[in-house]
Amino acid sequence: MHDTPPSVPDFTQWPSFPFEGDLRVKQLDEPVPVEPPRKGEGLRECTACNAPDDAYIWVGERWRVRAMDRPTGLPMVLILESRTHLDLGDLPNLLAAELGVMTVRLERAIRSLDGVARVHVNRWGDGSAHLHMWFLARPYGRLQLRGTFLSLWDSILPPISEDQWRENLALVAAWLAEFGGRPLAEPPRIQWQAPSSLLAQSEAAHAAAAQEEAVSVIEAAEEIPEPADEESPAADLADGDGDDGVPSVTDPAAIDIDPPSAPTVAAGRLAREQATGSAERAVSPAGSTERAVNPAGSAERAAGPAVHALRPPARAVGPAAEQNAEQDADQDPEAAPGPGATPATA
Repeated sequence: MHDTPPSVPDFTQWPSFPFEGDLRVKQLDEPVPVEPPRKGEGLRECTACNAPDDAYIWVGERWRVRAMDRPTGLPMVLILESRTHLDLGDLPNLLAAELGVMTVRLERAIRSLDGVARVHVNRWGDGSAHLHMWFLARPYGRLQLRGTFLSLWDSILPPISEDQWRENLALVAAWLAEFGGRPLAEPPRIQWQAPSSLLAQSEAAHAAAAQEEAVSVIEAAEEIPEPADEESPAADLADGDGDDGVPSVTDPAAIDIDPPSAPTVAAGRLAREQATGSAERAVSPAGSTERAVNPAGSAERAAGPAVHALRPPARAVGPAAEQNAEQDADQDPEAAPGPGATPATA
């Protein structure tokens, strides 16, 4: 081994390389005689085998798909796992053939999301002996993210919104369910709140996101092997604008408007119910419309005989009305009611 590390490789000059400045290569450690066991090997428990179905976004008879425990910088990062505790080289012919079908199907599902240009498929397998394939979506138009450094960019970019992340998960799960299995991811529910509440909630979410430290997806999944003489303390990876009529919180008009309080809204609703009930009580039952109280009629009586002279004569209800209609038709053929017409009632 050389005492001085070699010069940095050429890929540090690639546009997709996420770092700049002075860099140097680490010294390469001496190889260990025996590699430490991965999860699911030796006496170590397997996280994938112990995970319940509800920790995944889609489950089938022989395959399951899980996501990260929170949004990351890429539009979507998913992991395809076999139900059976097997590694890639241990798959029988049936599962090996299905792995190809599931890989193509999941790639198409992720690529159908808005803003996704390509889907990178990776398999490392240094952290777990249980087969798991990585699917990372590259955002459309982000040419700097092309190539082998996409997993590094995922921990550098700011995370996408949780609502968008959950919606993407639900769409992918629904896509896979079209071919079988069971979708477990649900889209986010709409929280109906006043603009002032939305603004406060948005500011709190941004402050919490800024305090979170970005973690590489590879480290989170323990893809990096652990030392043989100690247990890693890192936490395991979890297995598992429509127009709604509300002004935008960024609109100055929405901020200036004071939203109605709960008592005001309740009082308005009670007033409308009382007004509706009064109007229904003012109307008499069927067959007694002649005795109904008519405020407009009261106003006409107060106006004097001139108003009553302008009103057409009231017609009787029943046989008398039919007789009046026949007499009118004899006197004025153009005024005769058409088929299906009903005589007017006072």
